[in-house]
Amino acid sequence: TSHRLVLSVAFHAAQERVEGGAAASGGRRARGAGTMVGVNLKAETKSLMDQRYSIMVQMNALMEQLFPGGGRRVTGNLLDSEGFPLPYLEIPAVRADLRRLTELGNDFRDITDRIDQNIQVLHSAKLGHNASAPPTESDTIITTSHGGTPSASASMMNEDSHLGVPFAMVDEITEESPAAEDGLQLGDLIVKFGQVVIGDELLARLASEAQLNQGKQLSVTVIRQGSPISLTVTPRQWDGCGLLGCDFRIL
Repeated sequence: TSHRLVLSVAFHAAQERVEGGAAASGGRRARGAGTMVGVNLKAETKSLMDQRYSIMVQMNALMEQLFPGGGRRVTGNLLDSEGFPLPYLEIPAVRADLRRLTELGNDFRDITDRIDQNIQVLHSAKLGHNASAPPTESDTIITTSHGGTPSASASMMNEDSHLGVPFAMVDEITEESPAAEDGLQLGDLIVKFGQVVIGDELLARLASEAQLNQGKQLSVTVIRQGSPISLTVTPRQWDGCGLLGCDFRIL
């Protein structure tokens, strides 16, 4: 009887070790699958960021063509007072460039949306993993560095994603106007103007934001030559028209 009892205990102990090992193996396989998904999603996100940068370069090149040397305005009326094309404009080329600029702006917004979605998935996966099990070294490669601090790669992706999407372009600006004196330049891509970001009825919202904040400082974020720039603009009365002295073209 004592031998049977010892054998029974040994059998159950061995069975528990096998079951525990299988569960651990399954957990490792699940974590491994999650890690691969994280790696693939991260690689896709980096690729999307490269595409977005390429689009930004193309947009800058088009703006250089439309505003050579920061020169004349090309949008609005393409004819002179007598109904003839303005001599410095090649109408078909200008229209083609403006159309292409709009297409690139749409692509820029679509890719930014995909980057945002990917980063949300990566962050959700990180939070879910942290809630269920302590992170392993291989997991930290995907989500965090040791100590729970976001890795440099993840931080760069997050910062790039939240740069924002340009929704308007400064296509005319008057010298010595509030906009010019406060640092806005022809061809600047507007990412944020006070509380206004990409959305509907942008021209009306821009005008309202300037009117409501007359004499107050507004935080403005623009993209200039591919780089984000933060400015402070104060809408105010001056000798010219409006409170800013510049025109925006919605992308």
